[in-house]
Amino acid sequence: MPTEPPVPGIPLHPGRFGTGRLALFVAATAGPLTAVGGTIPVMYAVSGNVGAAFCFLVLTVVLGVFAVGYAAMGRYVPNPGSSHSYIANGLGRAGAVGAAFVALVAYNAIQISLYGLIGAILGEFAADEFAVELDWWIWALLAWAVVGVLGLRKLDLSGTVLLVLLVLELLVLTALVALALDNPAGASVSATGLDPANLPVAGLGAVLALAVAAFVGVESGPAYRGQVRDPGRTVARATYLAIVGVGASYALCAWALAVATGPDNTATVAAVAGPGLVADVLARHGGVALAVAAQALLATAVLAALLAGHNTVARQLYALGFERVLPARLGRVGVRTGAPVAGSLVQTGLALAVLLGFAAAGRDPLTDLFAWLSGVGAVGVLVLLTLTSVAVVGFFNGRTVTVESRWQRLIAPTLATMGLSVVLVVVLADFGTLLAPGTPAYLRALLPALPVLAVLIGLLRGIALRSMQPDVYAGIGGGTREPVPASPPVGAVPRADAKA
Repeated sequence: MPTEPPVPGIPLHPGRFGTGRLALFVAATAGPLTAVGGTIPVMYAVSGNVGAAFCFLVLTVVLGVFAVGYAAMGRYVPNPGSSHSYIANGLGRAGAVGAAFVALVAYNAIQISLYGLIGAILGEFAADEFAVELDWWIWALLAWAVVGVLGLRKLDLSGTVLLVLLVLELLVLTALVALALDNPAGASVSATGLDPANLPVAGLGAVLALAVAAFVGVESGPAYRGQVRDPGRTVARATYLAIVGVGASYALCAWALAVATGPDNTATVAAVAGPGLVADVLARHGGVALAVAAQALLATAVLAALLAGHNTVARQLYALGFERVLPARLGRVGVRTGAPVAGSLVQTGLALAVLLGFAAAGRDPLTDLFAWLSGVGAVGVLVLLTLTSVAVVGFFNGRTVTVESRWQRLIAPTLATMGLSVVLVVVLADFGTLLAPGTPAYLRALLPALPVLAVLIGLLRGIALRSMQPDVYAGIGGGTREPVPASPPVGAVPRADAKA
């Protein structure tokens, strides 16, 4: 059987990178301009909530606490880039299968949602700059074809390309913030977007769901454990730095957009401009050339996110086929490219089916395709992160000797579990705010139920494997192993209170 391909992401050389460089790679994976140019305008449009900026600060704290236990356990699991590996070692293999199925639903949903976003971006860009007017789904199909071909050729964007894109994106976002604060609507800078009192007023579920989807990628630090100088310290520090940096930039840009448009008008303006909101602000205060460059860069960033998402899902399918949790055919790779061909084709086919379904139904690419599937993905990601935090507690509770502190192995993951659970409950209870008026009522329950249904199906599959194919069951998650040699974390002491 072929060996498993590397964890998807940025190709790094072993032992060469420190905290700052890894943090930049992780931030690049999250794609800041995609979130600011695509997610935040839709967030304002569908929710009408001007407290989005403060929401990002809240999630930054929650994810920062989550990262404590996540990075600590990452030194022990065989594949720290996979949630189901954590859960297999902390909660059992049946739970890991459930988590793997949720991951398939969540990351497929987020990846496919981006076709709506890129269709809208390219349609508007071509109409404005070249007077070419085509339906959004035609542009989305072009992007789908590009991603499908590149996915079969095992093309991951190089670290250099991602860093260049990140630098350009940060320059655009810096210009956005500077111009917005220098030219506020109403001639005064309003702090309304950062006022905590505005967050629970309206559309809280929509705001939280889209904000969670915007953070996807910042949890990827442990996947590069074997490629940094000091895995015990560097991965944790880089993950914290990336979460804080990405969260702060999202909050700052969301607030800047509210300042530039006026808090009372932000939702209306965002609904009209869509992903062109950032370009509109830049054109009005910084010139047309800057706006055109920003819109072109936004399209490039979304295409890069589509390719990364496609490759991630293809490798998830490969891993499940490789472990024979799913049909073994999914564990096949290309002879010449080494790409997970079967998984890539499955993801490409599923994306095409969903894309054509939304196009045939005449649904909106942003408020329907992008918002709905981002919400589904967010529910799945929250389920995964919550289960992972529980798994961290379970994993360290069963170890007799550890160098991790009580904060790392118990307090932080317990607090993260509580915080993530609250966010998940709010998103589930208020999921309907993601759906436009007139949307069929059954979708309010069906869409958020998809990841929950995936958990149940995965659990049943895991239980069936345990009784019918114990050899397959024993290989799920790769088993436990000793941690990567590293300096003990600051303040850590050998555990003396563990059970013998």
